[in-house]
Amino acid sequence: MADQTPPGLTHIDADGRARMVDVSDKAVTTREAVAEGRLRMNPETFALATSGGGKKGDVRAVAEIAGVMAAKRTSDLIPMCHPLMLSSVKVSVEPLEDMTGLGVIARVRTTGQTGVEMEALTAASVALLTLYDMLKAVDRGMTIDGVRLLTKFGGKSGDWSRA
Repeated sequence: MADQTPPGLTHIDADGRARMVDVSDKAVTTREAVAEGRLRMNPETFALATSGGGKKGDVRAVAEIAGVMAAKRTSDLIPMCHPLMLSSVKVSVEPLEDMTGLGVIARVRTTGQTGVEMEALTAASVALLTLYDMLKAVDRGMTIDGVRLLTKFGGKSGDWSRA
């Protein structure tokens, strides 16, 4: 059995088989990642979503809770993710500056041997999906876009920030 990994692909071994990365030799450090995404909607849906008075309640608060719950379950959803003990998950749903929809920011932190980028991306994605679910009765034409990693701090590969 090969122990080599092709350049750049840490989850694939030299034989092309998927594998969970062995992090046992990595240092325990504080790690943080921030991800974002947007849900675009029509003006009537935006007014309903930001009023907090929809039939399903405060959709923003529910989406923030869903994002936190999703971050904690990332390893159950993404096959090669390590289960992590998260120190902090903060999900914020706010109106976009141009008032065309809602933006989600997810910030995840841990002290451990591997990063939390996937947890932040999962939190943002599930928060957006929750917003869509709760608002789809009035606007099935909403669009989720811009889900992306903004920053990551800590670990062997160092800090990274979207330019």
